[in-house]
Amino acid sequence: MTTGTANASAARRIEELRKILREHDYRYYVLAQPTISDGEYDRLMQELLDLEHARPDLVTPDSPTQRVSGEPTKEFPTVTHAIPMLSLSNTYNEDEVRDFDRRVRSLLGKERFRYVGELKIDGVAVSLLYKGGLFVRGATRGDGSRGDDITQNLKTIRSIPLRPVSKKRGLEDFEVRGEVFMARDDFERMNKEREASGEKLFANPRNSAAGTLKLQDSRIVAARPLNFSAYFLRSDQFELTSHHDNLNILRDLGFPISQHSRICADVDEVIHYWKHWEERRERLLYDIDGVVVKVDSLRQQARLGMIAKSPRWAIAFKFAGRQATTTLKDVRLQVGRVGTITPVADLEPVFVGGTTVSRATLHNEDYIRELDIRIGDTVVVEKGGDVIPKVSSVVPEKRPRGTRPYTIPGKCPECGSKISRPAGEANYFCENTECAAQVRGRIEHFAHRGGMDIEGLGEAVVDQLVRLGFIQNCADLYELHRHRDRLVDLERWGEKSVDNLLQAIEESKKRPFTRVLFAIGIRHVGAGVAQLIVNQFRSMDRLMRASQEELQQVQGIGPRIAESMRLFLADKHNQRIIERLRKAGVQFEEKQKRAAAGSPLAGKTFVLTGTLSSFTREEAKQKIEELGGRVASSVSQNTDYLVIGDEAGSKLDKAKELGVPTLDENSFLRLVKKV
Repeated sequence: MTTGTANASAARRIEELRKILREHDYRYYVLAQPTISDGEYDRLMQELLDLEHARPDLVTPDSPTQRVSGEPTKEFPTVTHAIPMLSLSNTYNEDEVRDFDRRVRSLLGKERFRYVGELKIDGVAVSLLYKGGLFVRGATRGDGSRGDDITQNLKTIRSIPLRPVSKKRGLEDFEVRGEVFMARDDFERMNKEREASGEKLFANPRNSAAGTLKLQDSRIVAARPLNFSAYFLRSDQFELTSHHDNLNILRDLGFPISQHSRICADVDEVIHYWKHWEERRERLLYDIDGVVVKVDSLRQQARLGMIAKSPRWAIAFKFAGRQATTTLKDVRLQVGRVGTITPVADLEPVFVGGTTVSRATLHNEDYIRELDIRIGDTVVVEKGGDVIPKVSSVVPEKRPRGTRPYTIPGKCPECGSKISRPAGEANYFCENTECAAQVRGRIEHFAHRGGMDIEGLGEAVVDQLVRLGFIQNCADLYELHRHRDRLVDLERWGEKSVDNLLQAIEESKKRPFTRVLFAIGIRHVGAGVAQLIVNQFRSMDRLMRASQEELQQVQGIGPRIAESMRLFLADKHNQRIIERLRKAGVQFEEKQKRAAAGSPLAGKTFVLTGTLSSFTREEAKQKIEELGGRVASSVSQNTDYLVIGDEAGSKLDKAKELGVPTLDENSFLRLVKKV
C-alpha cells in the first residue's frame, strides 16, 4: 500500500469512528437508549485516539477526543451575549398568572395566541454558540449581558453536541440556550464517593453544577455528572416562527430537550399543567422549582417586548416553597448601600430544600407585625421558589412565656444614627449617608463585576480601606494611587498586590457609560434600566438636564425610577462625586463613532440575512451603527435596505414582496467604504 493510500485510509477511518462515536453519544446521553456496551465504546474511542496520535494533522476541534482540555485555564474571559439572557418575573399563585394572561391579551388585542409550558429545571443557564455547524463558544448567563467563557468545561458535557447530528434544517450558525444540571441520583452517588475519600460534601445538585462549571481544570469537570437540557434557539440564518417548533428543531439537531413541554391553549391549561407537575415533581430524576410559561409565537413575543430586564411574553410559575420549623434566636438588622434597613432572622440551623439555613429574610416591620414574629418563637422557614429562605409563619402553641412583640430599634446598628420610615415606604432607612455600612455597600456595588469590574476590590479589601480612611466614596478609588506607599506597608498587602489593584482601577476607566450609570448606585436603576436610559440620553450631561417627565417617556421607565434618578442627580453631594469621576477619566458618554457628514447610512434601517464573508453578523451590525444606521431583526415597510449574504432566507422573499431595496455583499462594502 502506498503512503498516499495509507493516509487516505487513515483519514476515512478517523472520520468513520467520529461519526460512530457521535451517534453513540447521542443515543446514550440524549435518548438514553444505548446500543453498545461501555467496553465496546471505550475500544472505539481508543482506536480513534491512537489514529489521531499517529496523525495529529487530522485532529479537529469537533472530534470526540477533544472534549477534555489537557491543561487548566488560568481565567475565564468575559463574553458579551448578542441578545441579553433575560431573567423571568416570578409568580407563586394562580391569581398572578391570570394577571399575566390578562396583560398578554390586552397587549395582543384580538389576536389569537397560545402558550408553551416547560419544566423549570433547577440548574445553571448557559449559552452555546455554533458557527459553520461547529460548537465554538459556551458561556454562563452572568449578569444577563455578559458572562464567563466556559467553552472547555461545556465541551466535557457529552449531551452537548460538538457538531449537530443533523443538518436537516439547514442551520449552520445559531445559538442554543439551556440549563446545565445534575440528576439527583448522580449527585447523591458523587457525594457518597466524596464522603468515602474524606472530601467536603456538596449542598445540593444546583450548587454542585454551578461550582463545577467554575472549575478551571476541565479534566475535573469531565469527571462530574453534568447534564444539559436545551430550551432556546436563535439564528439569523433561518426564519424561526414558533417556540414550540424551535424545541422540535433542537431535538432534530441532536440537543436534549424536555419531554414534558406542552402546548396550552389558554391560562386554565397553564394552571392545570403547573398543578400536574407540582404534584409529580418528586417523580422526576432531577430537581425542578416550577414551570415556565411562554407565548408560543415569536412574532407575538417581539410585539409584547420587555420591561427593564424581563420579557412580557414569559413568566416563571414557581412551586410552593419547601418548609421546615426551627427556633428564631435573634433578629439582626442589615444596612444596604442606600441605607435600607432589612431585618434578618438569626435561626437555629435547619435543613430546608437541600441546604442548611441559619439566616432568613423577615422583609420589613409590617411583615413582622402581621405574623407577630417574636424572638424565641418556633417559626416555619421556607425557601421561596426553593431558593430564597424566608420566615413564613409562627407556631403559636410552641411560643415560650414572656416573649414580647418585636419592634425595629430607632438607631442604625452600624453608625448609631437615627433611622426613619418615609411615608409610603415599607422599609426604614439610615439617614446618615456617611454610615460605614452604606459607604462599604456603595463601593462594593461600584466595583463589582456587573459595574466597574475592579478585580481585587472585594468585600474584605473594601472594608479594610474604608476602616483605615483611605476611601469614603467611589471617586476616592481614583486617587488611591496617592497612598501607594502606605498601602504597601499594610498587613498582607505588598507591592505586587497594591500595583495589581491600582492597575485594575485604572482599567475600569474604560468601562462604557451604561455600566458606569449602573455602578454609581442610583436606587431602582439596575443594569437593564441603565441600558434603556443610555440608549435614550447617550451622555451624563444630557441625562442631568432631563426632567422627570422626560425620563418617564423612555419605554420601561416608570414614575418611581424616574423620581429616584431625578433626586439622585439633583443632589449636590452626588454631583460632586460625578464631577470627580469625570475628571478621573471615567466614561460619561456612550462611545459611538459619529456618522461622517453625508453618510449614506445615517438614519437608515438595515436588515441582515444570510452569511457574509467579509464580516460576522455582529461586525456588520456594529459597522452600520457606527456610520449612523440602525439594524432591525425583521423586514418591514420601514426597512431601507436588506443586506443579503450567501443562503439568504425568507427575509429576501419578504423584501421583494414589500419592494425593499437589496444590497449584495459587494454593494454593501462599497456603501460603507464611501464614508
